[in-house]
Formats: sequence, C-alpha cells, structure tokens
Amino acid sequence: MESLDESWYENQTLLFILFLVGVFLGIFIGFFCSWFNIIYLALHKVDENSNKHGGELVAEILKSHGVNFLFTLVGGHISPILVGAEKLGIKVVDTRHEVNAVFAADAVARLSGTVGVAVVTAGPGVTNTVTAVKNAKLAESPILLIGGAAAGMLKGRGALQDIDQISLFTSICKYCTTIKTVREIVPTLKLALQIAASGTPGPVFVEMPVDVLYTYSMVKKEVVKGKSTGFRARLVSWYLNNYVNNIFAGAWEPRDTTPLKPLIALPDTTEIQKCVQLVSCAKRPIILVGSQAILPPNHPDVTKRRLESIGIPCFLGGMARGILGKNSPLHIRHERSRALKEADLVILAGTSCDFRLSYGRVLPHKAVIIAVNRDKIQLYMNSDIFWKPSVAIQGDVGSFIQELSLNLTGYKCNDDWLEKLKETERLKEEAIFKMSEQPSPDYHNPLKVLYELEKILPDNAILVADGGDFVGTAANILRPRGPLQWLDPGPFGTLGVGGGFALGAKLCRPDAQVWIVYGDGSCAFSIAEMDTFVRHKLPVLALVGNDAAWTQIAREQVPIFGTSVACNLAYTNYHDVAIGYGAKGVLISSNTEDIAKALTQATHIYAQGNSVLINVLIGKSKFREGSIAV
Repeated sequence: MESLDESWYENQTLLFILFLVGVFLGIFIGFFCSWFNIIYLALHKVDENSNKHGGELVAEILKSHGVNFLFTLVGGHISPILVGAEKLGIKVVDTRHEVNAVFAADAVARLSGTVGVAVVTAGPGVTNTVTAVKNAKLAESPILLIGGAAAGMLKGRGALQDIDQISLFTSICKYCTTIKTVREIVPTLKLALQIAASGTPGPVFVEMPVDVLYTYSMVKKEVVKGKSTGFRARLVSWYLNNYVNNIFAGAWEPRDTTPLKPLIALPDTTEIQKCVQLVSCAKRPIILVGSQAILPPNHPDVTKRRLESIGIPCFLGGMARGILGKNSPLHIRHERSRALKEADLVILAGTSCDFRLSYGRVLPHKAVIIAVNRDKIQLYMNSDIFWKPSVAIQGDVGSFIQELSLNLTGYKCNDDWLEKLKETERLKEEAIFKMSEQPSPDYHNPLKVLYELEKILPDNAILVADGGDFVGTAANILRPRGPLQWLDPGPFGTLGVGGGFALGAKLCRPDAQVWIVYGDGSCAFSIAEMDTFVRHKLPVLALVGNDAAWTQIAREQVPIFGTSVACNLAYTNYHDVAIGYGAKGVLISSNTEDIAKALTQATHIYAQGNSVLINVLIGKSKFREGSIAV
C-alpha cells in the first residue's frame, strides 16, 4: 500500500513539474512570438521586390487631407517624404531655416483653415523649430511637424543627429509619437492631423525614423551586411532580418486615408439662452473678440455678419483683427481699459485673461462677464484671483457668436454708449495723427511713415507684423482691410515670424499684396527668406522701420537703469542685404525724401514680379513712451 502511495505522489510530482515546464515554455514562446512579432510576420508577408517607400504613404495621407503645401529644409533623413510629396503634386517649399518652415506652416493653417505641415531633418533640424512650435501652440494654430530621426535600432547608440526628440516636444505639443513600422504611417498621421484640428487647435509632432521612410532593399542593405558565420553571428543576422521584416510587414496593404473629423465642442442651448437674457438687459456691453472667433467650422465672413447683427461694440485682438473690415462703426481700436471700466457686460469671445488683460484686473468687478473659450485652462485663467465669470462656456467661439445673434432678436445696443466710445476713439485718432506731423530731426517720423503706408494699402493687402516698437506703433495706425488680413505672432511675442508668415500668406493668397512690417531688430531673423521668395517666385513687400536700436527694450531699460547696454544697433543697409539675395532694395534715408513717392515706387517694382525691401531710417518717437516689454 505504501509503495502505491509513493508511486502516486511521484506521478503527481512529475505531472506538476511537467505542468510548470509547459507553463514556462508557453510563456517563453508567447513572449518570443510577441517580442519578435512572429505571428504577424507569418500572416503578412514582406514584399521584398517592392520599390515603394514610406515617403509615398506620408504624401498620400497629406494629399487626402487637403494639404497643398509642405515646408521644409532638406535633409537625408526626410528625402523620401519630399520626393513623395512632389510626385503627388504637393508644392514643396524649402526655406533657409527650419524655424521659418514652421512659421510658414502656421500662416497656412491660419489662412486656409487646414493643418499646416512642415517636415524637417533629424537633430538640429528638429531643434531649430522649437520656438515656432511653441508659438503655434500659444497662437492656437493647427500644425503637423514631421521630424526625421535615426533608425529605431540605432537610437541611443551614437547615430548621426540622434537626440530624444519626443521628450523635447511633449510639453509644447498636443500629441507626440514615433512611427516604428511602415504600416503605422497612415493611421498615425490620420490621428495626428485630427488631434491638431480638434478642440483648441495646436501643434502635433510625429517622429519618423529613417528606416520607415526608405525602400526595403536600401534598409536591409544598411542593416544586414555580409554573410554570417558562426552561431552568434547567425543569431544576430536572424535578429536583424526579423527587425527589418517587421518594419515592412503589411506595409503596402490598402488602408483608408479618409480624414477623421475634428472634435469640436459646441455651446448648448441652455447656455446660449442664459447669455441672451444677460445681454438683453445690458446698457453698456463690450465684446473682446480673440483669434478663436475665426477658427473653422465657421467662416470668418459669417462671423463678421453675426457680430454686425448683434451690434455690440468690439475690441479685436490676434487673428480677429480685420474681421469687421477697415472702417466698421462697431470696431473700437483705442482706450480699451477705459471702456472696460464703464462696461456693465463684457463678453470674452476667445480672449483669455493673461498679461494682455492684466490677468483679469482690468475687468470691472460689478459687470456681468460672459467667457467663451475652447480651452478650459484659458476659459478660467486667473479667475481664482482677479475676476469671476458670470457664465463660462467651453466651446467654439464662432458658433457661440452665431447662436447668440440668431437668438438675440429685437435687441439694439444703446446708441449713446456706442457714440461715447466712438468719440473717445476719434479724439485718440486725432492725437496720434498730430504726433505723426511732428518733425523728426535727420530721419523720418515713424508714425508718418506708417500713415503713408496706410494710404496706399489695397483692399487685398495682408499685413505681417514682426517687430517691437515700430510694429506696436503700426498696430495703432494700420487697418486690416478684412478678415484674415493681419498676421502677428500672438501671445508668445516671438520675433522673427516675418519671413515665414509672409511665405505662407503669399502661397495661400497669391493675388494679395503681402506686406511684412519689420522692426530693424526683428528683420535680421528672417531676411534670408528673401532668397526663398525669389527662388519660388513669390513676391512680397517688406518695410523695415530702422531706428538702429532695440527700442521696445530701451524704452524701459534706459529710464530704469540709466544705460542702453545691448539695445543699440546700427543703421544697417538692409536693402543691400535683400539685393544680395536677389530681391530689390529701396532706401529712404533723409527726412527730406518723399515717403509716399518712395513707397509707390516700391509697389511698382513689386508689380513687375519682384520682392522689395524698403529700408526707411526713422527717428525716435514718444508715442509708445512708458510701454513695458515684460
């Protein structure tokens, strides 16, 4: 009996050991198959004879999403994308610096309502775009940045231009990812493009290692080199072959390239009705219209008509400048803080309480505040300190304006309130004009220069603002003729947007007269793009207000610290620099020269298909005295 029990226990032990071995073997096989993707490779054979490459798939997805322009500075990591885009008729525009490629994509996004696209090479090419990407995030511009990268298996092994690009962009993009196989290209780019345009628009970054972009034969040749002898060498060779095959398995199988619809929250009926009741009771209402008002799905012309229907005086900021046209009676341009003090209702239509509204401190405490914003953080920014919204709506601003207009039947803004604001506006305009008539020793009065420019601007003019003091002055004098005809960097305050913005604007509006209004400091950031305008036959006009200083900074630094250290520049011949790049240059130096005649001459040269830079030497002005640049 004991022998039978011992035998039974031995059998049970053996069975248990076999079970454990089976379990561990199963785990090992499962892990092995999963790690090396054995099952997928067995079901999706690699087409080793195909000459297709990943760049063609990138181009296909961009084309299906209505992308007409691709901005770049060429590099070996990304060549297949550029070749694929050219093959499908996407215009590839190469800039002289990667940051300007992203600025150009930003301008296209703003003017076209589609996602702007830039493609840059690995490492330094990618790092050169950081400022423009952050600028796009704060300006709420939907852009797709595709960055080249070292081969996946070479990351962290000393490959050329290899850095951790994903970590670099995670904090400044809505979405960041790395594509590891060719079959991931289509679904990943579809998702990235959807995310860029959804909610609060912004930048997305997709990293594409070089081995997912080139052909199978080229990648295999670079990865699997020579014949293998010996067990270890054969094992390594098998691993490398498996790695390459996994990249290309299922690569060319048909995939749906139909765009995914952007996800945009809309205000609900209850919120709209509450706002209608509040506005109907207001005697002194104001609308502060921000860039979100011109975002898709609503067309800016529709939003313009709805604002006119509502009939409430508006202050316009960001990309909303120009939405009411040149001379709308509803558009109030000056003395915003003074108007806000007297208002009994304020609608923040896509305007956040950041430094531009003194963090909310300028909002009257007793007034009704209606805040509308796609972004929850911006919607409530600083509301825990300086202000409180009466109604806070997280949703599309353009849709809110449209629904408010449709439901606000029979309402008419108080005529006395509007007239009071317009009278304040008239007096401010008179004061500015008087300052423009004051003579400036040696050089031209900057206000006079800008008034002369204002006189000759055609109705289709697009104004690109890139500078500090001179551009700050221009914002008070130049009047955008219509929606989407004013481009400035936005709340990041970035210098250097001029060349890239003008490039994107001219491509979107080829018949428009595109003007870059440069400060002399900022113009040096992107003056090299004159070469790009010439090479791609995209003529633009640039006006440089040259006062030989970083005047915006000097205005505060000199009174506070008593020194202009690092604020002084020279009266540089920027017009000669433009000529060196193949453009035309005009110098307006002495204050005895006729500004109007020189500007008209420049437009005639431009009309012949030339890019023109006008270098006008300007004197100092007290117009912006006391302005602070922090």
